[in-house]
Amino acid sequence: MPTAVRTRGTTIARAHFRTDIQGLRAVAVLLVLVYHAGFAVPGGFVGVDVFFVISGFLITNHLLAEISATGRLDFARFYARRARRILPASFLVLILTVIVAHFLLPPALVAGMVRDAIATALYFPNILFAIDGTNYLAETAPSLFQHYWSLGVEEQFYLLWPLALVALWLLTRRSKKVLVGCVSVLVVASLVLGVILTYQSQPWAFFSLPSRAWELGTGALVAIVGPRLLARLGGMPAAILGWIGLAAIVGSGFILNSTTAFPGFAAILPVAGAGLAVLCGEQAGRQGPGVLLSTRPMQFLGTISYSLYLVHWPLLILPTQLGGQSVTLPWFVTGFLAVLAVVLAWAMYRWVENPFRQSKALTKRRPRVTLFAAASVSLFAVVLALGVGAAARNAPSSSDQKAQDPTSLIANPTFTDFVPTNMVPSIAAASTDIPLIYGDGCHYDVSKTTVQNCVYGDSQSTTTVALFGDSHAAQWFPALLELAQQHSFRLEVYTKSSCPSFTVEILENGVPYSACDQWRAAVIDHLKVEQPDVIVLSNLGDYPDQGPGGIATELWTSGLTTTVRTLPPSSHILVISDTPAFTGTPALCLSVHLNDADACSRPRADALDENRAAAEKAASESAGATVLDVNDFLCTQQQCGVIIGSTLVYRDSHHLTATFAKELAPEVWTGLGPLLPQ
Repeated sequence: MPTAVRTRGTTIARAHFRTDIQGLRAVAVLLVLVYHAGFAVPGGFVGVDVFFVISGFLITNHLLAEISATGRLDFARFYARRARRILPASFLVLILTVIVAHFLLPPALVAGMVRDAIATALYFPNILFAIDGTNYLAETAPSLFQHYWSLGVEEQFYLLWPLALVALWLLTRRSKKVLVGCVSVLVVASLVLGVILTYQSQPWAFFSLPSRAWELGTGALVAIVGPRLLARLGGMPAAILGWIGLAAIVGSGFILNSTTAFPGFAAILPVAGAGLAVLCGEQAGRQGPGVLLSTRPMQFLGTISYSLYLVHWPLLILPTQLGGQSVTLPWFVTGFLAVLAVVLAWAMYRWVENPFRQSKALTKRRPRVTLFAAASVSLFAVVLALGVGAAARNAPSSSDQKAQDPTSLIANPTFTDFVPTNMVPSIAAASTDIPLIYGDGCHYDVSKTTVQNCVYGDSQSTTTVALFGDSHAAQWFPALLELAQQHSFRLEVYTKSSCPSFTVEILENGVPYSACDQWRAAVIDHLKVEQPDVIVLSNLGDYPDQGPGGIATELWTSGLTTTVRTLPPSSHILVISDTPAFTGTPALCLSVHLNDADACSRPRADALDENRAAAEKAASESAGATVLDVNDFLCTQQQCGVIIGSTLVYRDSHHLTATFAKELAPEVWTGLGPLLPQ
């Protein structure tokens, strides 16, 4: 039977506890947990979408009950209740994660995560991650607070939806039909926005409230129209629809994967499934999915699902970052950590989440007491993060030795086996040691398609060199600029993030990177008119997010040949082979190996795909291009090190620092010089 609560003299009906929804929470958190643990559920991220639908349903149900009963909404009471429900466990995990990271992770990594922690404490981590997602320079380890993005979306929804619902209730004169129409318009508008952003700016589609609001709105619609729809459904139809909904949720976890354009249209499957399951779960009785969702294991996991969601991510990610290099944990280790997460979640639910939610010290006091406490803990978390960040920035960043030998370009180099006090760039500055073209707008981000005439060196020279490719072409700009200034030639730059100059189809966040195809074609047309003396091509050796195995070597070399043969025949083509790649950012590794830099090196056979490079060389020469391979200056026959002389070689896992690239100018000249007019 429904229970009731009394507020300000008015009785508000409260629906009884729904075991089927508790079981759906278990399904959602299991999908996320198994996905993050790396097991065979490639679309487990849809568990978050299920949580969104459930939240939209439950919150709207409660708000409508209060509005219907009282004609008003006690906003302070609502926000205080939400704060008691979600913030104690959330802040506990946040604070403990910051403290553990301070003691266990590389200082350089901790310093970079401070802003994530602050954004989380201030309830906008999703916005920060959306901004980072559009920044190609964000070649960093996964944030320990990345999973808080969904809480950011929900917290922003909790802030805005009560205001919007009251406004709609008043504007529609309490007509549920009109209210349904208004909410439906909002849902459709949000869905359309999400689909558009998925193809134009996927990080904003994934992380922002406006593009995710339709999922919460779907739950809201179920809350509004559910009773009327259920009155027309019998038990068996409801059971069938409920099973279809559950199958859609679980099925989407196996059908979707990291190459899916998501959220986009693909999110409709799990969201519709969750909507059906929530709508029909109670009416279906024991014939519906509730018979499975109401079992004790599912009820247990549903009960601890919030705490489990909070604790599982840092528990799985922390061990992979301990040495400063991203490592893949064995399946049995991740399995153990997943089980440990369940145990910790149970403890947190029992001694943190539930006690705070039912605390008489808070529930019997005015809502402002709870809200003041929440603001105080938020401020404490910010101060703690700032303190940990300051400590990380002040941690030792080099050994006590100075590199005696200047950086020299020799094949089979000798690597410096410690972090010298005179290393350039420093560990802290490594990620910002980037080419000039990143700051002046001449290196394009993923959205731009037009051709911009960026000229450097001697702009009046009759000798022209053009640089064309992705960020691995852009990394050679410092060397080419040095040569342009030394030898007085005109340097033109055409580079774009994640967009190779070779004619191959690229996926960007699971969707065809059409902006790349348009830009590449426009640049080639422009070069046909310009007819530079030399066109320098360089690209990332492979794009591993293009599906299993990445881009096949045959397609890659075919795309290379197509581009070379499409460029003006009067231009000489110089192809610079790709440089080594590491499993993590070398600077982070060095921050915990100040006196053992060799620990951050990588075997040459792993850092370079020599077979692919050989195929690329053969295809280039067959098409009439010249190939320049500088990797013997970066690696011995066995190892690829990270410090040569006093110079740090890499700014992240696969880009050279601008400083080291400039020092390679003489070697680049050995390939470029003979191709220029004498």
